[in-house]
Amino acid sequence: MAKKTLKEHRINRDWCKGCGICVALCPKHVLELDQSDKAVALRLEDCICCKLCEIRCPDLAIEVIMEEGERDD
Repeated sequence: MAKKTLKEHRINRDWCKGCGICVALCPKHVLELDQSDKAVALRLEDCICCKLCEIRCPDLAIEVIMEEGERDD
């Protein structure tokens, strides 16, 4: 199985309420809460595109976008 390649982490800061679920669930510690208690992706090079942050965000504020042609089977 080919390694998934991250294109972009989109975080809608208007929707993020800073609950920290994404931070707690990220297996690679890519996400943190900033001084405004909003999620930010600081270590994008470590992202494995598992999409746990996107799937579990109660506010639908996170979208993990992979390179064209890659799917999350």
